[in-house]
Amino acid sequence: MALLQISEPGQSLDPHQRRVAVGIDLGTTHSLVAAVRHGVAECLPSADGRVLLPSVVRYLVSSQGGSGRQIGYEALASQVQDPANTISSVKRLMGRSLAQVVDAGKLSYEVVESQGMAVVKTIAGSKTPMEVSAEILATLRFRAEDSFDDELFGAVITVPAYFDDAQRQSTKDAAQLAGINVLRLINEPTAAAIAYGLDNGSEGIYAIYDLGGGTFDISILRLTKGVFEVMATGGDSALGGDDYDQALAAWVLAQQGLPSEHTASERAALHAEARRCKEALSASDGVVEFVVSLGGQSVRQPINQVDFEACTAALTARTLIAVRKVLRDAGISKTEVQGVVMVGGSTRMPVIRQAVGGYFSQDLLTNLNPDEVVALGAAIQANALAGNSRDGEELLLLDVIPLSLGIETMGGLVERIVPRNSAIPTALAQDFTTYQDGQTALALHVVQGERDLVADCRSLARFELRGIPPMAAGAARIRVTFTVDADGVLSVSAKEQGSGVEARVDVKPAYGLSDEQIAAMLQESFTTAQQDMAARALVESRVDADRMVVATRSALQADGALLAPEELSAIEIQIAQVQLSAQGDSATDIEAATAALGKGTEAFAAMRMNHGIKKALSGKKLEEV
Repeated sequence: MALLQISEPGQSLDPHQRRVAVGIDLGTTHSLVAAVRHGVAECLPSADGRVLLPSVVRYLVSSQGGSGRQIGYEALASQVQDPANTISSVKRLMGRSLAQVVDAGKLSYEVVESQGMAVVKTIAGSKTPMEVSAEILATLRFRAEDSFDDELFGAVITVPAYFDDAQRQSTKDAAQLAGINVLRLINEPTAAAIAYGLDNGSEGIYAIYDLGGGTFDISILRLTKGVFEVMATGGDSALGGDDYDQALAAWVLAQQGLPSEHTASERAALHAEARRCKEALSASDGVVEFVVSLGGQSVRQPINQVDFEACTAALTARTLIAVRKVLRDAGISKTEVQGVVMVGGSTRMPVIRQAVGGYFSQDLLTNLNPDEVVALGAAIQANALAGNSRDGEELLLLDVIPLSLGIETMGGLVERIVPRNSAIPTALAQDFTTYQDGQTALALHVVQGERDLVADCRSLARFELRGIPPMAAGAARIRVTFTVDADGVLSVSAKEQGSGVEARVDVKPAYGLSDEQIAAMLQESFTTAQQDMAARALVESRVDADRMVVATRSALQADGALLAPEELSAIEIQIAQVQLSAQGDSATDIEAATAALGKGTEAFAAMRMNHGIKKALSGKKLEEV
């Protein structure tokens, strides 16, 4: 008798032939790949047994004129020797223009602008951040395929929670260049929560404090029976361990009375020595000596924990400011947080653990390796998405977007459609209408930010809806739908409900928000709330006044003959008063003049209605009516 292959829902057809799905933590300083093997998530080692891959790529030119590259530890060893062609911390360039790259002049390699994007100049030609990241991702892909002796089905790749649309899209582009099928992008704190929550069976409200080499995230999550709900998220995508290294190096130079400007090779040497000292101080409580050669002379400076804490205090304070903001966004106090999960290699610094533990007044959760926890969580999610786990249906991720999304309306106002900290994936819609009679097209401007005026927000995309049937102003019904997918990538569509004409755009900005812009947008939304309300009220009153004047003028043109000369003159005076008040800055005066015009034209409106009815009934018999 023939046997049928039967599989459980959500599993691959052959339970013995599992799909190779991995989680990848594409980090600023180190990257990792992990997978679920024998029911347990584990990081996959390289041939020499190391799980960490330095996120460093060195470009070379061979004697035959071809180009080559070194990746990982081999490239890292050449950073001081060949800094101009050894690219590190490229994650900070993803989705950025040159103007948005913090301290671009302090990098050991040259960054230039090309088509609105920051690119790196190397001996092998200009390289985009996506190309450099693709080299790292491809190395991890080959490691996974060698580990399983099989092709990779797909990967879940983690990104900082505060990565905007451009940075997320750049990450997906890099994966595509590396030949990786992206199953999903998930936020790094969420991945850490998956690893920690499922490994420990934790439930309740947790803070995920994630300080990596180049980015900082703080997220508040509620864990309930396999549901991971992100209540709020915040952070700084240009703050990490690299900045602590630079602060320490700058302090040493100041102590020695040396200038801050140095050659690329010297900058690379300073950075490498600062990192060594930082790691040494994290491993012991003693004194370490900073030793570097600058301009042919040896520089030596003893450093202890107190020195390190003092020269990096401003950076640590920035992380705690973000923590306080995200707690406010989540609507909770720090006493309601049951546990604080420490993620990222930079959280090994004693100064960080003391500051965070002191702020929350509790012991920190550090029992999982902070370098590996993000990749492990991503691997668990990848295993579920590939259909390898029957537990997949029990794992539900409710992530959020960091900044509000909306469109521009008349008068330069922002109509927010997707509020910040909304759970994703999501699709939200709102109906709009035309402003003028016979309008057959509508221009839509998609913006991001927390302010009420378009001028104070960031433009994401523009597109047009054409082919609207001509009709009276306000008669058309246009539904604008914002769709944010599970990767946090946005698409917007507009559809006229009567005719069915539709237009859409996948929002792919050339580059993303700077970290200062993100912080400023949130801060300004609080500090300028009263000002924004007043500005919005003024614009809305002007739009209403203009609409009333246009409608009244149209009515006078059609049926002005119904009015006596003095009645017509009175309405014209009221129109003039509305127009005059609209030039001022008092919303109250504009609203009063508009209301007066509305009241003054009530009798005229009644005349027009009676005239229209009389005209419609003229010449008809009663039974016909």
